[in-house]
Amino acid sequence: MLNLISAECLKIIAKPRSYIGFAAITVIVGLIHLAMYLDGMNYISFITNPVQSTFVLEGNILNGNLVCFIILQTLIIQIPLLVALVTGDLVSGEAAMGTARLLLTRPVSRTDLLMSKFAAGALYVFFLLVWLGLLSLGLGLVLFGPGDLIVLKSEELTILASDDTLWRFMAALGIAFLSLLVVGALSLLLSCLSDNSIGPIITTMAVIILFTIIGTMDIPLFDLIKPYLFTTHMIIWRNMFDQPLPLDQIRESLLILTAHLIGFLGASWWVFTRKDITS
Repeated sequence: MLNLISAECLKIIAKPRSYIGFAAITVIVGLIHLAMYLDGMNYISFITNPVQSTFVLEGNILNGNLVCFIILQTLIIQIPLLVALVTGDLVSGEAAMGTARLLLTRPVSRTDLLMSKFAAGALYVFFLLVWLGLLSLGLGLVLFGPGDLIVLKSEELTILASDDTLWRFMAALGIAFLSLLVVGALSLLLSCLSDNSIGPIITTMAVIILFTIIGTMDIPLFDLIKPYLFTTHMIIWRNMFDQPLPLDQIRESLLILTAHLIGFLGASWWVFTRKDITS
């Protein structure tokens, strides 16, 4: 199994599109750091203006923790596209290149082959988030220093002590990892149903956009659907910065995301084990 995973990882490494995500994250995070370094206090004054008439905010407000939180809010909702660029090509790419028929010549089961592809995709997602964390939090602390994190929401203001933020960022990235695995499993399923790479990538993003639109519209019919859409629970990482933590809500979202992951993987297995890849 390890040899299969290694082979699939090498395939991902060999494809130029695999580096688009790392390049995009590097450029965007770099630009945000530059903008915050040059004009960050004006931005902070704008977002804290509603509470400045009531509270006096002192200290190092513009710090690495706050900049990292801003970056995560900006980028995490965009990363599914970067994930789909790679995972949507795992199976359909073989068909597009005409190598699909060679897969069965290896003395491995289709189940092992599919799981190795998903594991390789999961490793890609993991390293993508590690890179995001290093650039957003690591570089942010170097440029702006540590400090208490101010989380401003529409109805409340939460201030988290500097030494109470690192584990929250790690947990938030962990939740984001599970969310992106769901996206990867969905694009893998669509990849099993397609013979070209573009279709699964576009369809994955179309599904995410559709579900997101449903989640933002206050319509009674949509209200019945929202709790069961995985996109509704992909933003649960933000709740890691609530005080106190809404543990029941976080637990429910994690269970629903896990159920979607298992469902998409199960459907992928059912399709792939019956897929005619010898013609």
